[in-house]
Amino acid sequence: MKRVCVAMVAWLMLGGSALSGFDWGLPQWVPPPLVPADNPMSAAKVELGRHLFYDPRLSANGQMACASCHHQDKAFTDGLALSPGVTGEMSPRSSMALANVAYWPTLTWANPLLTSLEVQSLIPLFGEHPVEMGMAGREAELFARLKAEPVYTRLFAQAFPAEARQGDAALYSLGTLTKALATFQRSLLSFDSPYDRYQYGQQPQAISAAAKRGEALFFGEKMECYHCHGGFTFNDNVQHLRLPLAESGFHNTGLYNVDGQGSYPADNPGIVEFTGEDSDRGRFRTPSLRNVAVTAPYMHDGSIPTLQQVIRDHYALAGRSSAVTGQPSPMRSELLMGFDVSDEEVNDLVAFLESLTDTAFLNNPRHGNPWAQARH
Repeated sequence: MKRVCVAMVAWLMLGGSALSGFDWGLPQWVPPPLVPADNPMSAAKVELGRHLFYDPRLSANGQMACASCHHQDKAFTDGLALSPGVTGEMSPRSSMALANVAYWPTLTWANPLLTSLEVQSLIPLFGEHPVEMGMAGREAELFARLKAEPVYTRLFAQAFPAEARQGDAALYSLGTLTKALATFQRSLLSFDSPYDRYQYGQQPQAISAAAKRGEALFFGEKMECYHCHGGFTFNDNVQHLRLPLAESGFHNTGLYNVDGQGSYPADNPGIVEFTGEDSDRGRFRTPSLRNVAVTAPYMHDGSIPTLQQVIRDHYALAGRSSAVTGQPSPMRSELLMGFDVSDEEVNDLVAFLESLTDTAFLNNPRHGNPWAQARH
């Protein structure tokens, strides 16, 4: 009883969405996300955020939208190892998938301090290291563009009626902009894969025999996949109504061992950049494996092209070996011990991972480009 009460208090403090009347459309086996009290969910705010997400007017050259690096058909990644900003400068890490981002207590590959979607939205818009959308110092120009669009006159007022009563300065602001973008992203929920129908929907034929063999490998002790990619989100970075205290997983997967002592490239060292702890060298956030089959290339820098190579050429070998010592990283997670694997087992595990693809999510018009939809 005490645990339930603590969870409910935490939920209410964070703005329990059941009280706002918002319909998440979740299956019964999935708990509702936690939502900030100062940014409750609403359908109007989701719709405004969707328009903003796909609007290239949010970039300096009017050519780049949030969706430029987050394509719906790729589970809101972009299929690139690294992505160029408006100046051509490349991002240091690959675009992360956004499916189920509402459940993530930490939001990027290597910043454990970035825990708010509202704050995170500011980084691609106004960040300068690297430059992505290039709007630093151009806030007035940005809001002039938005106010000049008739569609936004209606959408902003519907999403933020209290601010609308206060006038344009309150209605068209960084606060309303980032809240709308965050709300749209929280609505990107993906829980209707073939594996979900097999596991939770009593549909034993929803996945293939190969995928069932791959499931056994995934959750077995030989490959240890489930230790970092468990639970309904298939990662260890999760927070929700029934789990008010966040789980945040950052791991060194042995992707680099530059000097034989576990070093990573200087421009991509992991969360040590923020913590200053030597033990955090090479540690990056665990991504979800939902829809992973459509999010190639893989790892934080997009350096592995296929799932087969991730399994056979990386994890089976306990990470990349150093050119200096010929050994994998001594800093890698203790869970990465390596394993012998046959081609059939690789194919079975890939079949299981492919069964996590939610094609309805990838094609849901409610997540698609409203500007393009309006033209048809």
